[in-house]
Amino acid sequence: MFFGEYPYKVDEKGRVPLPPKFRREMKEGVILAKGMGEKCITVYTIVEWKRLSDKLAEKAVTPANLRKLNRAIFGSAFSASFDGQGRIKLPDPLRDYAKIADTAIVVGANTRVELWSEEGWQAEKPSSEEQASQIIESGV
Repeated sequence: MFFGEYPYKVDEKGRVPLPPKFRREMKEGVILAKGMGEKCITVYTIVEWKRLSDKLAEKAVTPANLRKLNRAIFGSAFSASFDGQGRIKLPDPLRDYAKIADTAIVVGANTRVELWSEEGWQAEKPSSEEQASQIIESGV
């Protein structure tokens, strides 16, 4: 389980560290993908990525819609592993998508991790907190 919020500097080569407690669960490597519906990078463990893949394969959608869904999710994904200093390289297409420049905000989101630009996270955080409060109050 991943939780917490951590700002990290992105180095000149586009590498960013993740918290050591996160890396322990990611030692097999990670998959980086576009956030679905949000301008962030989602970091999946290999196990969680496989779970997502299996779940999508089981969905009852038309072949055309399934092809589009698979292109959207898998076509923009990248595998990554940690270097000796606990950093992962953020691929340029994902970094551009999330508008991550000098600093990445690393956010634990239960079974995955999200990487946000400072500006993106400052815009998203209040909205997420407000909606979470409403969801909790509705009994979920």
